[in-house]
Amino acid sequence: MTNFSEQLQHDDPEFARLFDRFAFEETAGPCNLDGKTRHLAILAALIGCQGIEEYRAALPMALERDVTPVEAKEVVYQATAYLGIGRVYPFLTATNEILRSKGISLPLPPQGTTTPENRRERGTAVQVEIFGPHMEDFWKAGDMNRFLAANCFGDYYTRTGLNLKQRELVTFCYIAAQGGCESQLSSHAAANLRMGNDRDFLARVVLQLAPYLGYPRSLNAMAAVNQAAGQQAK
Repeated sequence: MTNFSEQLQHDDPEFARLFDRFAFEETAGPCNLDGKTRHLAILAALIGCQGIEEYRAALPMALERDVTPVEAKEVVYQATAYLGIGRVYPFLTATNEILRSKGISLPLPPQGTTTPENRRERGTAVQVEIFGPHMEDFWKAGDMNRFLAANCFGDYYTRTGLNLKQRELVTFCYIAAQGGCESQLSSHAAANLRMGNDRDFLARVVLQLAPYLGYPRSLNAMAAVNQAAGQQAK
């Protein structure tokens, strides 16, 4: 199950065994996530924390098991809205290299569903579905809010390939992994709850990601989940 290269397994066998036991046995078992969810969360987290070498090892494993090429690409594309192209571009290049190495023809079939004329309106509709009716006029509050509606949600969330529950999940993973965005992390924890990714599910996702995020960011993510669940219960 190891993601480590043969060279690292040779040079650091004790560490490789230690990490593998934690990542693939101790956390994977109790978390009890289905394979697709587990791999989507890990891929999103690795993009978020800029773990390009581990991503190169994790993506082939995901493709061999439960994640389709379209789903993998959508995780990368959507990350651009949360990390920026400077941090996402190396992952897009790596993804294309890995897909080609598996004999998968590029480009993949288009997944877009909006036009330049309706992307803002469609994006606002998605925001309302995810966050609630108070988002109806959010786009009117300034250029950044309009960009969020039209670009982040209109260009990306309206695409096929991943459903809205999956898109909110991977967004939560991007934000948790990059750190320093606790306000947005709390907001998207709450959005996940609204979309049906309940507190127990999100807690299991965070536990699964602990080997990839480290404890400070994992604890922050768990705190955001608990806070959102507590507010939802009121």
